[in-house]
Amino acid sequence: QVQLVESGGGLVQAGDSLRLSCAASERTFNIYTMGWFRQAPGKERESVATIRWSSSSTYYADSVKGRFTISRDNAKNTVYLQMNSLKPEDTAVYYCTAQLTYSSGRFNLWGQGTQVTVSS
Repeated sequence: QVQLVESGGGLVQAGDSLRLSCAASERTFNIYTMGWFRQAPGKERESVATIRWSSSSTYYADSVKGRFTISRDNAKNTVYLQMNSLKPEDTAVYYCTAQLTYSSGRFNLWGQGTQVTVSS
């Protein structure tokens, strides 16, 4: 029953910044990766950023490189997405995700999503 709790979404103007947070509701010691997906109306869900928990290696979609930064707090089982220079095309529901490693394999955990709206 571990859940991902997201916060930080909202309505902002183009050029503004937001920081999204995602924390596991319970202490988790088997995180492999955490990251963020987003889905805009009429579009496919796309990966935005991912961080490897052990090494802090990161991945970014080309559309957000140079503007978004993903980071982690190991002690808090929390991942952050710092979103700078926001554009209207960043408007979407942002979903936090985690890959947890078990003896049987990896399990994908998803948050409920948080709305980010960027006005022009």
